[in-house]
Amino acid sequence: MIASLTLILLAQLLGEVLARSAGLPLPGPVLGMALMLGFLVLRDRRALHLARVLPKPLTDGTLENTARGLLANLSLMFVPAGAGIVGRLDVVQAQGLRLAIVVVVSTAAALVATVLVFLWVARLTAQIGGDR
Repeated sequence: MIASLTLILLAQLLGEVLARSAGLPLPGPVLGMALMLGFLVLRDRRALHLARVLPKPLTDGTLENTARGLLANLSLMFVPAGAGIVGRLDVVQAQGLRLAIVVVVSTAAALVATVLVFLWVARLTAQIGGDR
């Protein structure tokens, strides 16, 4: 589990370093996720070769179990944000309507974007599956 957590945090750190040093308009954790995805793809494609080099927890499913545990407790990550909101109720009171509008519009935009991407991927996979 420690090797898995270390790899997850290292990917996030590397993503943050890349984003800041290159001046990319992308959040570091997003780059870290991309790095983690690249690692997982490489690990799964070269499983026989990398199994000899990588620590066992990174090849035997422990990494996936650790990630599932983090995701199961993801709601705990919102506690500091909630406490910060309660600590600044004066701002919420003064800008509450504007904040509510921004939350509703951004949520709707995220849902629309999700639907559009889903439809695009569904069409793409139907075309690929239909060619076979």
